[in-house]
Amino acid sequence: MRTSPLERSASPSVGIIVRSYPRLSQTFIVEEIRALERLGVNLQIFAITDPREPVVQSEVAHVRAPVFYLDRLGRSLPSLARHLRLLTRSPRRYVNALRCAAGSRESDAGYRVASRYQCFLYAVSLAALLERQERSTGYRTRHLHAHFAHDPTLVALLTHLLTGIPYSFTAHARDLYQVPEPALVARAERATAVVTECTASVEYLASLLPAASASRVRIIHNGLSLHEFRPREPDDGAPGPPLLVSVGRLVEKKGFGDLLAACRRLKDSGRPFRCRIFGEGPERGRLAALLQELDLGDRVSLEGAHTRRQIMDAYRQADVFALTPFVTEDGDRDGIPTVLVEAMASGVPVVTTAVAGIPDLVTHGVNGLVRRPHDVEGIAASIAALLDDASMRRRLGSAGRETVQERFDVRNSAEELAALFGVAPERKPCVSPI
Repeated sequence: MRTSPLERSASPSVGIIVRSYPRLSQTFIVEEIRALERLGVNLQIFAITDPREPVVQSEVAHVRAPVFYLDRLGRSLPSLARHLRLLTRSPRRYVNALRCAAGSRESDAGYRVASRYQCFLYAVSLAALLERQERSTGYRTRHLHAHFAHDPTLVALLTHLLTGIPYSFTAHARDLYQVPEPALVARAERATAVVTECTASVEYLASLLPAASASRVRIIHNGLSLHEFRPREPDDGAPGPPLLVSVGRLVEKKGFGDLLAACRRLKDSGRPFRCRIFGEGPERGRLAALLQELDLGDRVSLEGAHTRRQIMDAYRQADVFALTPFVTEDGDRDGIPTVLVEAMASGVPVVTTAVAGIPDLVTHGVNGLVRRPHDVEGIAASIAALLDDASMRRRLGSAGRETVQERFDVRNSAEELAALFGVAPERKPCVSPI
């Protein structure tokens, strides 16, 4: 149950800024928030908008942080009075923030949803809310952290200029490569830290940023609560042919078209198998048509959106997990897909492609099988090899889980983030949610 700031301790807090909350496809944000709260970090969530998705993760109910929607704040508070108050209290800060927004023409190009002026209005609403909280309740926000380098980070930057509150941000994938370079550099230069999840992203940032900014880039993985992911028992699989599972938003970069083409080759080889693809998105129509064109209706099913708990059950039923992403023509790509980490945590052997941060997670022949993007023949051969060899499945599945245990524990990630935020959390016992 969420509590209001009036009911909570007046100790310093961290504000998490996101584009929308809660998102079904962004389980890593909920994981991170829950882990920080278990450390004793006081949080508030500032989302630009509510996605109002029909399926919501059950874990969202365990988040204690209050959620404020900036688009609603803009409608509920007197706009002119809000601007005049900030201008009167700190004219230099207000003018600097407005000048920054007006001069950032490149921010309206590339990947973004809101314009730079809309982001300025969101920042003014947020700054006014933070000031009102501190004045009326003593509840002080000490740090802002934005997820994704586009709109949320611009709002964080402008709020920093309005209030002086320091900020950091996590750059993930599409947002990192599709935000115009001058805008990305400007946002990184004023941030106390830039977090990313893989070596490829660090190298990209190092190629753009001045040395001082590049020195503040950190790799912090999107971790998991490992106790929630349990490998299946040897006799616990689903009856029938071997099960291939894939999970992801149905968007181009995930490469589901290549996976379907690989399934056609598996069917031609005479191997028995089933494939269940979990996820929803704009590519559903195209993929459904391709599935029929390839005559895979008896082997492959598009399962639609499911909760994380349901996906966990699917992992425990799976014999093989496959995800075959690639870099699209406009530069969209994954970082380290959370579903790959989840499948490995569940002890499922994985087949994937060498894109962006995936080589940081999966080493071919060691803890999974890796092919080049669009290598349909190679992808099919790797899946076939696992379907045919139970001992290989066990060996790679076990090694994959060990990798996640060693490097993707969300408790470690949360401790690193808390240190970057400059908060000294009171360590609380880790109690698993019922």
